[in-house]
Amino acid sequence: MRKFWLIGVLFASLAALAIGSRADATSVAGDYVEVRTASVFAGACHYNGELMTTGRDAVMAWRVTAGAWRGTDLAGVSAVAVVSADANLADAQAARRTEVVVDSAASEAQAEAMAAALKSKFGATLGHVILVRRAPVTFERDAESYSVSVPNVAELTVRAMPNHECCKMPQLVWYNPLVPVAGRRVGQTLHASYTGDLSIGERWQQAGQNSAFYGSFAF
Repeated sequence: MRKFWLIGVLFASLAALAIGSRADATSVAGDYVEVRTASVFAGACHYNGELMTTGRDAVMAWRVTAGAWRGTDLAGVSAVAVVSADANLADAQAARRTEVVVDSAASEAQAEAMAAALKSKFGATLGHVILVRRAPVTFERDAESYSVSVPNVAELTVRAMPNHECCKMPQLVWYNPLVPVAGRRVGQTLHASYTGDLSIGERWQQAGQNSAFYGSFAF
């Protein structure tokens, strides 16, 4: 009888450890915004005109408001990923190259954990991560306006579409965010650019397009 009791305790302990490990590794949440080089909300002709010729690049940005990854607290950590592909990013088979930048204000442990979390959760979206480095990342949010900047790498300024037209005409939203987003909205890109490493992709800039998504992320 004692043998069965010990076995029961052992299995219960292992189950508790497994549950705790999963919870610890998947309890990260915060704000997210991305800008693509194609309009995500547009008329059908505009969408078709861009589908084969552009939309191969994006700037993605996360700001963690709460949570930990495998024992490392990530609250307050911001990160940016710049993605470039050989076809429109809507093509899941497109080969991708990515640079990940974690805010230099994060500790070394936080930077390593944030990079590991992004690779683990969004590996298919990021593709071949060529470079992971530290640099100042500014991530500001005011209601539904976002401003993200990494000096000499990338920046974006996004605001909500007037009257949230993307919600009133969902048939004109042609893409999905590159990562799962709760409360997804289409944003109007006031300005966005990539001026970083040419090994990732061509430098680009755009303004005045409905080319952004924003919302909350959790993993």
